[in-house]
Amino acid sequence: MVHVAWLGKKSPFCGNVSYGNTTTEHLKKRGHNISFIHFDNHKNKEESLFLANDPDVSLPYLIKSQVYTIPSLRAEKELKKSLERLKPDIVHASLTLSPLDFRLPEICQQMNVPVIATFHPAFDSKIRNLTASTQQLTYQLYAPSLAKFNKVIVFSRAQKEVLEKLGVDKDKQEIIPNGVDQSIWKPSYEHNEKHLFIREKIGDGRIFLYMGRIVNEKNIEALLRAWRQTKEKNCKLLIVGDGPMKPTLENNFSDLEKNNLIWWGEESDIDTRIAIMQIAEVFLLPSLVEGLSLSLLEAMSSGTACIATDAGADGEVLNNGAGIVISTDNVTTQLKTIIPILLNHPSFTKELGDKARNRVLERYTIEKNIQSIEKVYEKVLKNKI
Repeated sequence: MVHVAWLGKKSPFCGNVSYGNTTTEHLKKRGHNISFIHFDNHKNKEESLFLANDPDVSLPYLIKSQVYTIPSLRAEKELKKSLERLKPDIVHASLTLSPLDFRLPEICQQMNVPVIATFHPAFDSKIRNLTASTQQLTYQLYAPSLAKFNKVIVFSRAQKEVLEKLGVDKDKQEIIPNGVDQSIWKPSYEHNEKHLFIREKIGDGRIFLYMGRIVNEKNIEALLRAWRQTKEKNCKLLIVGDGPMKPTLENNFSDLEKNNLIWWGEESDIDTRIAIMQIAEVFLLPSLVEGLSLSLLEAMSSGTACIATDAGADGEVLNNGAGIVISTDNVTTQLKTIIPILLNHPSFTKELGDKARNRVLERYTIEKNIQSIEKVYEKVLKNKI
């Protein structure tokens, strides 16, 4: 078994946090030794150094958000000391968009420890909008550093092609899509306590759902504009999540009836999130840029019909009938056409949900993900000998 020093995030909640928690949990179940290194401030230096002897290691930071992290000046020193104490076989970094990411290959090279990166910032390879252009700059900034890692895990062919064009050797990259636990994220055909709790809060009716961060690149405004035309009284749009755009959107769309649009807020309880996915009939993801949305995979695994843009890898996930793929151009116009079709044809919606579930079972289970990661570990360690 392999001792892995996992460098990632534990807060605030985002896709990177879900990826790190889920992956390390399943690696542990398969017998691997995991030391989780993450950014977390403590009251004094002695407390932080004491924690560096534990499987969980905390590094000090100045700023931490869902998107990026600014470490404190002593974070690099504490990282080195932690790795010296832990003596891992491999360092696996789920890159946190932090300046420390760029120093990691050199630190590990000095210690003769192979280092693997999972690189999953959102992107749109076609650069059709300003947000996509900004994300492309992130890829350009990271490419020279990624070339120094022993292996780079990416989520899709499209992402690999973007990095190849920026100089990251294709042989250094491994395509390992996100995976979900299909035994947890699954359809439910009878009500449980969580379902009843949710229904008490939002009432009866058909549920169309967005679940994720409420930020500009998710393009929720386009979805809300399309929803304005929905006159079906027995149907609700449920927005689950939080972020800087939420107050603005709530104000701009205050004309929508409260029983037609529901702002749920952030939901950290996994059982509640699972139940919401199971109740939802349609999951909508109107993003301008994406990596590979974990929420999309969770919705698919739950048997929920899915509509997503072709940003990042999401179009690749839904292609050939597993969902409805739309362009990042004119999202509102496309949704105005598609939403009424799904409202008027519930049997078609059910069929899409079944196909989505089958696609996850075929390609995107957590078992397939972990087995692929283990093969990367074996390959890297074999090359070290």
